[in-house]
Amino acid sequence: MKVLVVTCSPNEGGLTAACGEAARQGVVDGRSPARVVNLSSYTIERCAVCADGWGTCRTKHVCCLEDDFDELQAMFGEAEAFVWVTPVYFGEPNEAFKAFFDRLRRCEATKSGAEASVLSEKPTICVAAAGGSGNGAVLCLAAMERLGKHLGAAAVDFIPVTQRTREYQLETIHDALVALCTDTDKPARKQELPISARKAHRSPHGRPDRRGRRKSGPREDDE
Repeated sequence: MKVLVVTCSPNEGGLTAACGEAARQGVVDGRSPARVVNLSSYTIERCAVCADGWGTCRTKHVCCLEDDFDELQAMFGEAEAFVWVTPVYFGEPNEAFKAFFDRLRRCEATKSGAEASVLSEKPTICVAAAGGSGNGAVLCLAAMERLGKHLGAAAVDFIPVTQRTREYQLETIHDALVALCTDTDKPARKQELPISARKAHRSPHGRPDRRGRRKSGPREDDE
């Protein structure tokens, strides 16, 4: 499975970059090819809202602006799954993320019939990295969820990360990508509940024995 990891922060040593690296390593450990792109390193103009509000994005599903957008759109067409990682600003994805995805949505969400979006039914994991106050990550993920629905992507997971949760959430991102790359063609496995969540047969005093059975009294199937 070819996975495109999309980040969008110029801070190469920040939380967003760490999340992107965790995703990349998860893809590699899942024995799949990973491609990482940082939107902040591309030239992406904001949507010009052409003509009467729509331009070639609606009629030809390409953008008329001349920058790096077409190259990135082609990468999305080649990928089979995605990870979107953005820093959180004011409860939203950052400006580089919005500049690109606003234009991609106009080009791809306007397709219909046999001409489906290049993201249609492709597994997508969204990560919101709130590296400052830690606030707004969930709000940001909600915006990313709406975007994914408009583009027809198949949502797999939404992962909020803060500096306080960094250590274990980076592991979550890694493990999510390993699972995505290795279990996509396998039937869902029935997971056994942890011991603490299982229904134990209680003794008259409310305490199960070591095997989780009553120490005395009738069994449930005798009642």
